[in-house]
Amino acid sequence: MMDITIHKTGDISIAEITATEVVINNTEDALQIMGDLYYQDVERIILHEKNITPAFFDLKNGIAGEILQKFTNYRIRLAIVGEFTKYPGKSIKDFIYESNKGRQVNFLDSTELALEKLSG
Repeated sequence: MMDITIHKTGDISIAEITATEVVINNTEDALQIMGDLYYQDVERIILHEKNITPAFFDLKNGIAGEILQKFTNYRIRLAIVGEFTKYPGKSIKDFIYESNKGRQVNFLDSTELALEKLSG
């Protein structure tokens, strides 16, 4: 079961997706969510790390790249909220650091920070 909460900041709609289980296992799951939210005039999404397959955080398999490329192609900004220190690899740490320098995809500690980042 997936819940979608729409946060409004001025004329910006930010969808926060919450669930008790993983809702994004692959690129098709991400595209389905983007498509569903597109028709609700949402171009910014907050996902929680616990709702994304753990394989996403193992950069060697390419899942993160495939999924994030779709968000970039469709110009949908994404914030992933979670505790990322549990992923020990240097490559994932570097990837998160570089992503957080930009505006397209950010990895943040809280929903509040995600809302603030996506509102700008």
